[in-house]
Amino acid sequence: MSFVTTKKMTTGDWINYGCLILISAISIFPFLYVFSVSFTDPEVYVPLGFYLFPEKWSLDAYFYILQTNSFINALKSTVYVTFVGTILNVVVSFSMAYALTKKNMPGRKYILGIVIFTLVFNAGIVPNYLLIRELNLINSYWALILMALTNGWSIIVIKSFMDSLPPELEEAAKIDGANDMGVFLRIIIPLSMPAIAAFTLFFAVAHWNTYFNALVYLTDSSKWTLQVLVKTLVIDSDSNSMNTGGGGDESVVPQETIRMASIVLSMLPILVVYPFLQKYFAKGVMLGSVKG
Repeated sequence: MSFVTTKKMTTGDWINYGCLILISAISIFPFLYVFSVSFTDPEVYVPLGFYLFPEKWSLDAYFYILQTNSFINALKSTVYVTFVGTILNVVVSFSMAYALTKKNMPGRKYILGIVIFTLVFNAGIVPNYLLIRELNLINSYWALILMALTNGWSIIVIKSFMDSLPPELEEAAKIDGANDMGVFLRIIIPLSMPAIAAFTLFFAVAHWNTYFNALVYLTDSSKWTLQVLVKTLVIDSDSNSMNTGGGGDESVVPQETIRMASIVLSMLPILVVYPFLQKYFAKGVMLGSVKG
């Protein structure tokens, strides 16, 4: 018969938990304020007022934003860059990482050295801009996608993960007649699904939050991403830049509720995706692959 003993809470434990609760509450309050203002009815909205919960709920700000050409164009741009960029990120990063696991690959040490070199040194803003300009990619979505095609940290982490896979699996596949591409597609990729899910989320969040590159390389406001548009609305206080598409009257909807609603809409997709991919972070990548 076993007895379960519980640890008695000490004064230090109560202090730690109290501090964590306080920090969590302080972190949540800004989000509550943004959500509350965005859902507040324009008729009861008071400028410079603090709202934790709307006095009267309304979706007027969201209806107005979703009828504007600027927001729709920014949403399309962001979705395109995120979708295409994430797919290319995963393909390039995992393919290159797998190639670097091959010790007999010509020039492997030099390529790996270049990858590690990028972890320490960066060309800088001006050389990157000159490169994009010479490639005629100014005001092109490909300037955002190619600039973030992969990075040294992702390649090193993925390579280390692939190095941990049992070599017996690859040897068995080659005995059955599979080549390197077959091993990669039929053995490595299925075993790497948790890692692929995790890095897909990392890449997607990075593309969705693209701001500086979009601000520098996209000169046409109709190609702006959501983050640039939100910056224009919130920091520059330029709600007039949101041209309506035949509906809505900005004089009815306060600018503050428009700003807060645009913030909510820009971060909502990532908040929705996170819970569905979170389970892959803790999932064992070797589960069921090798049994002793």
